[in-house]
Amino acid sequence: MVIDALPIWPASQTGQVTQSRRSRGATSTRAGGQVLVGTACLEFAPLPLHQQICEFGQRAQAAGAAQLKLIPLFLMRGVHVMEDIPHEVGLARQQMKAVLDISLCDHLGSHTEMPQLLTQKLSTMPADGQLLVAHGSRRPKGNRKIELLANRLGTAVAYWSTPPDLETQVVNLMQQGCQRLAILPYFLFAGGITDAVIHLTEELAERFPKVCFRLMPPLGATPEVAALVIDLAHQEQVDCLAS
Repeated sequence: MVIDALPIWPASQTGQVTQSRRSRGATSTRAGGQVLVGTACLEFAPLPLHQQICEFGQRAQAAGAAQLKLIPLFLMRGVHVMEDIPHEVGLARQQMKAVLDISLCDHLGSHTEMPQLLTQKLSTMPADGQLLVAHGSRRPKGNRKIELLANRLGTAVAYWSTPPDLETQVVNLMQQGCQRLAILPYFLFAGGITDAVIHLTEELAERFPKVCFRLMPPLGATPEVAALVIDLAHQEQVDCLAS
């Protein structure tokens, strides 16, 4: 049996970034058959997500595939993961139900080894204060998961769109005596927010010259992240949509 995978990328308003993500789609082989891999975007794409899924599904079905697995490449279980993507997948299923079995996997950030991956990244940057920077949610209890993650990592946490912000948490860590700060943006790829984090960190470094700021890159398209995506595709899933 051929089982195909279609990762779903977060939205990007930068065409260059979107194109670079798409270029990583490729075919690969493994025991038992060929796996066709493609990519799709939730927003800022020429076609709606469900049409992208159907077009890829038609190519997969023509290649002999019986099942299509969708992996949302999102770190948090927000509106996109809980509502927008399931809605689009439901539309695709209606069009493809007689052709292909479509399964929606868990999102990337749900992988149980994500904390270990972040711990490994932080271990490469010695510091006496560590700060995880996430987008943040204004929904009630919307940041609970990221707070639990930060607690597990032993880091402070700051949000871009809601308090506490980066500057506030940096000052808090300085007041605790931290002179070497490692800042890890909890984002999958570089973009507008990570650029803004860079600029703000540079401003803070100028204001507090006695503090050593070490800003790490976002997770990126690394072999470690790819391994988590592959593992999600292989796991048994409890689909949030009715077949």
